[in-house]
Amino acid sequence: MDIAPATARTELTFRDATGDDVPALVRLVESAYRGDASRAGWTTEADILHGRRTDADGVREVLAVPSGRILVAERDGDPVACCQLEHRGKAAYFGMFAVRPDLQGAGLGKVVIAEAERAAREGWGVREMHMTVISVRAELIAWYERRGYRRTGELTPFPYGDERFGVPQRDDLVFELLAKDL
Repeated sequence: MDIAPATARTELTFRDATGDDVPALVRLVESAYRGDASRAGWTTEADILHGRRTDADGVREVLAVPSGRILVAERDGDPVACCQLEHRGKAAYFGMFAVRPDLQGAGLGKVVIAEAERAAREGWGVREMHMTVISVRAELIAWYERRGYRRTGELTPFPYGDERFGVPQRDDLVFELLAKDL
C-alpha cells in the first residue's frame, strides 16, 4: 500500500508486533496521545489526560493475549502506526490505535484501520469491529463515524484513580462503545 506523495514514494508494510517492538510501540503510542509532542497531530488527549497512555508492561500484556495481536504499520522499517486487534467471539476489538503525530491528517490512519478491518474479517471471520472512545472526543468520534462506525450509547465509566489510564483533567470522562459491521 502506498500513501506517500508521488515525489517520495515509500511503501507501507504491515506485520505483527513482537516483544522486540515494545519500546518503539510505547514511544509511538505516547507520542500520539500525551504530552507536547502529541500536539503535532490532531488525536492528542493532552488537554483531558496527563500522565502516561501506556507503558512497556501494558504493551506486553496486549501482546500476551492469545486471541489478539498488535498490528504494526512500517515505512522504511520504522513503525509509523499501530493498533491492537483482539478476537472476541463474533466481533473483534480495535484499540491502542496510534499514528505518528507528524503523519496524522495525510490518510495513513484510514489505511491502517482498513487493514485492521480486513485482517479481522479474513483472519477471524468476525462480522463486527468494536472499540471504545472517550465520549468527549467529538472530533475523533466523528472521524470514526465517517469510516462507518456507529455510536452504540453503551457507556463504561472511566477508571478514575487508576493512573495506568492517565490522570484525568476533567470529571466527566466515560468510554463509549463504537461498532461497525464488517
